[in-house]
Amino acid sequence: MTEPNSKYGDASTRRIVALALPALGVLAAEPIYLLFDIAVVGRLGALSLAGLAIGGLVLTVVGSQLTFLSYGTTARAARFHGVGNRCGAVGEGVQATWLALILAVAIVVVVQLVAEPVVAAMSGPGSVGGEIAHAALSWLRIAVFGVPGILIALAGNGWMRGVQDTMRPLRYALIGFGTSALLCPVLVYGWFGAPRLELAGSAVANLVGQLLAGGLFVRALFEENSSLRMDPAVLRAQVRMGRDLVLRTMAFQVCFVSAGAVAARFGAAALAAHQVVLQLWNFLALVLDSLAIAAQSLVGAALGAGRLTAAKSVAVRVTAFSTIAAAAAATALALGVAVVPPLFTSDHSVQAAISVPWWFMVAQLPLAGMVFALDGVLLGAGDVAFMRSATLVSALVGFLPLVWLALVFGWGLAGIWSGLTTFMVLRLAFVGWRALSGRWLVTGTG
Repeated sequence: MTEPNSKYGDASTRRIVALALPALGVLAAEPIYLLFDIAVVGRLGALSLAGLAIGGLVLTVVGSQLTFLSYGTTARAARFHGVGNRCGAVGEGVQATWLALILAVAIVVVVQLVAEPVVAAMSGPGSVGGEIAHAALSWLRIAVFGVPGILIALAGNGWMRGVQDTMRPLRYALIGFGTSALLCPVLVYGWFGAPRLELAGSAVANLVGQLLAGGLFVRALFEENSSLRMDPAVLRAQVRMGRDLVLRTMAFQVCFVSAGAVAARFGAAALAAHQVVLQLWNFLALVLDSLAIAAQSLVGAALGAGRLTAAKSVAVRVTAFSTIAAAAAATALALGVAVVPPLFTSDHSVQAAISVPWWFMVAQLPLAGMVFALDGVLLGAGDVAFMRSATLVSALVGFLPLVWLALVFGWGLAGIWSGLTTFMVLRLAFVGWRALSGRWLVTGTG
């Protein structure tokens, strides 16, 4: 029996790359802008920079918990796209945007109510902590009004990836963050006759850029001429998928917060070394995640169209590409062990401490390449309940016990990164078994 043909089911190498590269640009745009924002605010002094760090962390936590608006919507929209039902795919985007607005209003209200005690707790006691809290509060109370734009952009990225359009989200991200980058120094320093707002200028620049990007995604929905009415049934289905993805995200955050807290107990050099390697690890994960996004779009479309062979082909190709890319990165890092760490720090004690997590990172990168790719495959298939459970078990059995035992027995960074490596091995075992079992190969748009 032959599978139905579909012009939406192209799973060629060229198509995978065409989807992955713009997605990488979207993923990289925010971190690059944040580095620029830090550089601008950093010239105001340590107090302003600390306030930005605390306020920005609050918004980052909010955004990272709600990425289901993007990943969940991609999976659902891609299935409609696979059968050529663009109206159905865009409809998922409409409902995700409604959900984004509802959540955004609630978040703005809650953050405004609890901002003062939250930033105070994060800033620490004493007069210095009080000054940092005051600076963070002034930034956060302004920047939080950009949350609607942030969440609408997540939903917009979701449905556009679902219809295999990753170029428009890239343009919107560049326009939004580009506008913020232009406004930031102008408003912070009072250039060209603008008022000198200092730290508040950074918040306003963030707010304008986020709302501009969100507005572009809303305009794109209007241009589709689809119904913009709220559909409670679809909203409920998205919330159910979102619940599983939020739990999965929370497991990641608990793991990495625990690792940072334990690393701090081993001294400043250990914590600094852990942070340097973890940031490099996060950057490489971002690069590999662009391939996972391509997998989500293509797998969802193939399954929506009932093309099981195409879905399997995407899984094999993307996993191969991601593993090769990760192995190449691991090789480069192994060869550059004497050259790369000094680029991040001149402190010899930190450089010495880096050598421990460095080799753990090198060893596990090829495994991570496979894990991230298969994550994308299973997300594209909408297999989120399994992924939630697999991540929670891997965290509770692998990561967290080793991290906290490292503190009890004084294993240092070797213990912490043993936990991260075990976490990755367990995740690979789970997603690898799931991929081979074929249980994710569920066709249709339901």
